[in-house]
Amino acid sequence: MSPKGVEEAHEAAKKIKGKKIKFGKAYTSVLVRATRTLDIVLEDLGQAGILVKKNKALNERMYGDLQGLNKDDMRRKFGEGQVQMWRRSFDVAPPNGESLKDTCARTLPYYKKCIEKDLLAGKNVLVCAHGNSLRGIVKYIEKIPDSQIPKVEIPTGQPWVYEMAKKGKKLVIGKKDILR
Repeated sequence: MSPKGVEEAHEAAKKIKGKKIKFGKAYTSVLVRATRTLDIVLEDLGQAGILVKKNKALNERMYGDLQGLNKDDMRRKFGEGQVQMWRRSFDVAPPNGESLKDTCARTLPYYKKCIEKDLLAGKNVLVCAHGNSLRGIVKYIEKIPDSQIPKVEIPTGQPWVYEMAKKGKKLVIGKKDILR
């Protein structure tokens, strides 16, 4: 994790602390950046002892043959338009990688089975994951169309709080508060 990432995690914790949220459970991917971020946030909040569930369903999107390559090198080799399509379109995957649609197909069943279940049970839940896995969850929560989701930015280290309420057996989404 970079020094900037560590700083962002501490800043995110400060923003969450201002909301005075007591979490009942936390979820994260199995990748180091997300788990380390979650550890820092929970420590700073004084909530390091809560139950944490790690699952690869929340891992970042797999970029296949492009994994680990420099974006500028990819742009030179494949062209700006192609790289942008691979990175931002909903249903176009890079060679041997996942599209955002594929990432949603992996992330959303886990969200519905575990995270949403805890929310419906009235727990405050902290999810610390990656841009594309979170983008899939936000797409579902906010009912964002496939054509619009590529425009949604999920900045690093910027907590988003959703207020949710149970109405019958459905999850009702309230106001989203981006903590600044």
